[in-house]
Amino acid sequence: MTAAEYKRRRRQLAAAMQPGSIALLAAAPELVRNRDVHYPYRQDSNFFYVTGFPEPEALAVLVPGRAEGELVFFCRPRDPERALWVGAYIGVEGLLRDFGADEAHPIDKLDEILPKLLEDRDRVYYPVGADPALDQCLMKWVNVVRDKVRSGMRAPTEFVVLDRLLSEQRLLKSKAELRIIQRAVRISTAAHRQVMRLCRPGLWEYQLEAEFVQTCAARGGRFQAYPPIVGSGANACVLHYADNCLRLEDGDLVLVDAGCELAGYASDITRTFPVNGCFSPSQRELYELVLAAQEAAIAKAVPGNRWNDMHKAAVRTLTRGLVELGILAGGRKAVPSLLKEEKYKPYFPHRTGHWLGMDVHDVGDYRVAGKWRRLEPGMVLTVEPGLYIPADCTEVSEPYRGIGIRIEDDVLITAEGNEVLSACAPKTVSDIETCMNSE
Repeated sequence: MTAAEYKRRRRQLAAAMQPGSIALLAAAPELVRNRDVHYPYRQDSNFFYVTGFPEPEALAVLVPGRAEGELVFFCRPRDPERALWVGAYIGVEGLLRDFGADEAHPIDKLDEILPKLLEDRDRVYYPVGADPALDQCLMKWVNVVRDKVRSGMRAPTEFVVLDRLLSEQRLLKSKAELRIIQRAVRISTAAHRQVMRLCRPGLWEYQLEAEFVQTCAARGGRFQAYPPIVGSGANACVLHYADNCLRLEDGDLVLVDAGCELAGYASDITRTFPVNGCFSPSQRELYELVLAAQEAAIAKAVPGNRWNDMHKAAVRTLTRGLVELGILAGGRKAVPSLLKEEKYKPYFPHRTGHWLGMDVHDVGDYRVAGKWRRLEPGMVLTVEPGLYIPADCTEVSEPYRGIGIRIEDDVLITAEGNEVLSACAPKTVSDIETCMNSE
């Protein structure tokens, strides 16, 4: 991502702010895993979106219209002794050189400088309530300004949640963002294909996870967008199963929900396939029903349609198919009432998709003014219907029990319709079986 891209984002944010405002964006804190060991650091998405700055202990201040410069940055100063242990920080000099800051100061100068930036500003945009430490500091700084009221200074009186402005901005991806997302998806589709080729009875779920992660890393996707889900047999019926600790059994399906993160952007793909490389008749019936539901939903993922149109198409297809398979009773004429009563929900309890971007469940409202949002070019989303028949579900005939299936693709809304970014990951029965049984 170029410096010009981040500058464009800041201009767009400044234009959305009310006159006389200031915005504060804080870096994510480092998190302790245990004792003196930290989790791998991941920057706050909004902060990274606006600045591109990758380090903790930083604060960006956007002051539209400020004559001395609109972007004031605070960060950790360079520390040669600490650099011996963890490497060099970017520091104040690096901020001014590489990150578009008009001013940059050491983080320990916040109490001295921040109150001056708040003077004569009417409102503050910041992540209200998300960071208690920042809430506390902001009130301290505002009170410093209030103490100068007799000198003619004016303190902010409004505190506005910044997330809403950035959520709308982040919802429509730029060309630069799309290039990164497309690359992340390509890496993940290659990993899904590799996992299919590796899979066989007797392996463990975590071995498929390891193969997926290694394949992504070898192609540049070192980090995962979320912990991979590898659920075989009845584990596939657990929507966010994460143990990945059981042996793969001959005759079972395995569901792999995994995607790498690249340069701060997520991919999110799910494929379900037979452990032994060949679908049984009952597995094929349920699988092809889920695939038909996904295809119906993707057909609705076009500009002008509303967000919920995809879900309605999927549940309509699933409900009809469940009636035909005898899993739902009543025959074809009962489908409208079954839909109205949501009788499909025991077998399909989640929505058909979500926004995708810097966060795997990305920001952006699904409803606007009480109505489902209309889709627009530049939006990226997932389409992921599923069916889950628990092993102890005695209402369903035995061949279908213990089967969990989800098919998930990453989809870009285009001016002409849509593009399935993850189409290279096999998902038809024949393509999966061919991939799994090829050398």
